[in-house]
Amino acid sequence: MIINLRYYDNDYYYNNLPVVSQLTQSPLQIANPEQLERIRHTCAHVMAMAVQILFPETKVTIGPTTNTGFYYDFDRPEPFAPEDLKKITKQMRFIIKANLPIIREEITREEIKAEIEQLGEPYKLEILDSIPAGETITRYYIGSPDGGRLPNVGEKLKGALPEPSLIKPVKIPATVSWWDLCAGPHINYTGEINPNAFALESVAGAYWRGDETKAQLQRIYGTAWETPEQLDAYLKQQEEAKRRDHRKLGKELKLFSIQEGAGGGLVFWHPRGATMRYIIEDYWRKAHLDGGYELLYTPHVANLELWKTSGHFDFYRENMFDSMDIEEQAYQIKPMNCPFHVLTYKNDLHSYREFPLRWAELGTVYRYERSGVLHGLMRVRGFTQDDAHIFCLPTQIAAEILGVLNLTEKILSDFGFKDYEVNLSTRPEKSVGTDEGWELATQALVEALNSKSWEYIEDKGGGAFYGPKIDIKIKDAIGRTWQCSTIQVDFNLPERFDMEYVAADGSRQRPIMIHRAIFGSLERFYGILIENYAGDFPLWLAPIQLRLLPVSEAQREYGETVVATLKEAGYRVEIDCTGERLGKQIRKAELEKIPVVAIVGNKEVETQSLSIRTRQQGDIGTMDLTELKKSLDDAIANKANM
Repeated sequence: MIINLRYYDNDYYYNNLPVVSQLTQSPLQIANPEQLERIRHTCAHVMAMAVQILFPETKVTIGPTTNTGFYYDFDRPEPFAPEDLKKITKQMRFIIKANLPIIREEITREEIKAEIEQLGEPYKLEILDSIPAGETITRYYIGSPDGGRLPNVGEKLKGALPEPSLIKPVKIPATVSWWDLCAGPHINYTGEINPNAFALESVAGAYWRGDETKAQLQRIYGTAWETPEQLDAYLKQQEEAKRRDHRKLGKELKLFSIQEGAGGGLVFWHPRGATMRYIIEDYWRKAHLDGGYELLYTPHVANLELWKTSGHFDFYRENMFDSMDIEEQAYQIKPMNCPFHVLTYKNDLHSYREFPLRWAELGTVYRYERSGVLHGLMRVRGFTQDDAHIFCLPTQIAAEILGVLNLTEKILSDFGFKDYEVNLSTRPEKSVGTDEGWELATQALVEALNSKSWEYIEDKGGGAFYGPKIDIKIKDAIGRTWQCSTIQVDFNLPERFDMEYVAADGSRQRPIMIHRAIFGSLERFYGILIENYAGDFPLWLAPIQLRLLPVSEAQREYGETVVATLKEAGYRVEIDCTGERLGKQIRKAELEKIPVVAIVGNKEVETQSLSIRTRQQGDIGTMDLTELKKSLDDAIANKANM
């Protein structure tokens, strides 16, 4: 629930405006998410204040909150060094302990413009110009509105400020002040920030307004929490996240690469990664065929007119690659699969008796992403969506949504994700479609969620302009949540493409169209899998399930016979051909995270057996081939490890 309580004090008022927190990467129990959001926003201001105290030549831009903290973008001639972050942190703690008031002021456009011009802050001037006419303009002070400069950390401060208080406000001298053009919300006093519960994390490059043609800025990231214990838990999580980084593990385990020589954001699947992709795709296809879907394959390019009809050219152009001219016609590489499925539908006139139609495709799409936001497998320019579209009657919506939720739960659970955060986004102010259609679709989504007994967060007005939707975020092994699955009702494309079906009374009616994706994209989901398992994949997913290690060359012939037998039975196995001593072979298999190794010495050759060692249990004894196959089959069937 969003609350808006304002405490007026002459021309200023303290703002106590909670917002819905987006703590999507926190494993921690937060006592007051709304207050934490305000703390983080104020931390960004405190950091900017500290930076301008220490480095007066610095120009400020924007400082929003993030899922775990905050950042602020600065324009400074010199790069920030690690030592600078320490100085800024120390200055921030001084500001926090001073318990300065945070004061909100409404101001006219003319007044604030004059002050910004006097200060020489061009970015703030541009922000001011972007605020629509008639909208209330506010700024937030830290300290006294009529104050001057806050003393520097290095200066003698005795007597400059009273002793800090974390409980009640203290009188602040008129020599302390800093302000920022901001809509809020914020806390009431800097002392509400625990000085031991925040940290500055890193510095990165950023372009003003995200546009590489504009000024390059320096972004300082920080994190802030309610307590030092939460901060410590978060920092430990971050260390674990570094260990699990899919970019690092992808290289170490030889799964994939991004070849900059071919262009950023384009994924090269190496043999082991490609093997896993094949397994994932094969599983996905079977699950969908078993779930009543039919499969489609559609082109990678289409005439530009298709994208104009769909509306993508008008509303999504900045995320599309440039079109190409072919025989004096413009063609566009596809950023979406949806229009292709619509054209497939329109190829025939359908009857209500055929519904529901469920069509699924692993369709590769291409979207322009600026180089600065590309990130391993998580943000790429070419990726494969597990797209599906359902065409149905209005009376079938709830049942179809429930079917999608059931399939989503099965697939995500089989890949090891059983803890979800579910969001329902409803009709925004600007939308297409009828009131009756929106009400019917929204109630169908609610009915399906209630049938699953799933708790969900309702984001009122947060839906797309063309229909309500359900988003599902999965929680990984270290408590982070990732946006994955989406179920979206669409009133737009059926209208744009004049889609029809023959109703029971013989009339022509619009079908209901439902978009849905479970993985989101194969590339991103694979990156999540790598980080969730830290590269230690369950046996059914592992690219190499078993490696045979001969103690010496004398056992190689028997080992190769075993490998051939297991391969013929469908297992993914190989033999170590390095000729290294056994200890080194075992160490190599450990580093490559091979789930099972079979050691073959003279004794194993004589008894026609194998000495088995697994990553989960270590040495588990000797098995013959029949016993080994049964153990492998049991683990694979249960999607577990030996």
